[in-house]
Amino acid sequence: MDRQKHTSRRTLAAVAVLVVPFAAACGSEKAGAGSGAAEAERPVTGVRWTVDSVTLDGATRPAPDGAHLTLGEDGRATGSYGCNLFEARVRTDGDRVRLTDPETTLRACDDRIMEGETAVSRALAAGELRTEVDGDRLTLTTASGDTVRLSEAQDSPLHGTRWNVTTPDGAGRAHLTFDRESGAVSGNLGCNQVRAKATVRDGHITLGLPSLTRMMCEDSLMDTEKALTKLFDGVARYAVDGGTLTLTSENGGEVRAVAAR
Repeated sequence: MDRQKHTSRRTLAAVAVLVVPFAAACGSEKAGAGSGAAEAERPVTGVRWTVDSVTLDGATRPAPDGAHLTLGEDGRATGSYGCNLFEARVRTDGDRVRLTDPETTLRACDDRIMEGETAVSRALAAGELRTEVDGDRLTLTTASGDTVRLSEAQDSPLHGTRWNVTTPDGAGRAHLTFDRESGAVSGNLGCNQVRAKATVRDGHITLGLPSLTRMMCEDSLMDTEKALTKLFDGVARYAVDGGTLTLTSENGGEVRAVAAR
């Protein structure tokens, strides 16, 4: 089997970057009947990986919702760590990888999410990492034994998924669920409960006038609610990428949400 070198790049939560090498496949994709040959080793490039957990100093913690990584074949890794987008370069040697030149966005989220990002950044900044692919799972291991575990992501269904809206303050109270049977969307806009008609067709969602409760909350929650309310009584383009839903209104406003685990 020839060894191949790859460079990957990604933008991470305000502190870290996640990257993995491409595992070169050997032989045919699938062995002939009765040949006893194993299936080709699964590549890691071109796959969207969900970051599941990080183990640091013997303690394992789940990754924040929405954390993911996609490794392109152009020497770049891109994705999200739940709060911040990330990008980085990576140098590989066989099953070893080293991260270089990290670039991240600088959003601030709640303490729980930022602590998760800090833990992953510490593991990934530890120098050379060993990569191991096992079926649809990928493990990155530092020289000291810390690990980042990932799994191949599947697109979450639009209907029936609780979509937690991401906000700069990380309040995490806004969420939406689309119901196919009733043709409606319901949830919380940050402060008040909401329900409205939702017609899904050709990559767009037509949202009806919202029915809202009438509570008053702190300013940050009300600001989130005002932004989300603008999606209603109009048409929004939607896209699901793994566990991330993006809604773009006709006036260009954009809302991102992640599938609850």
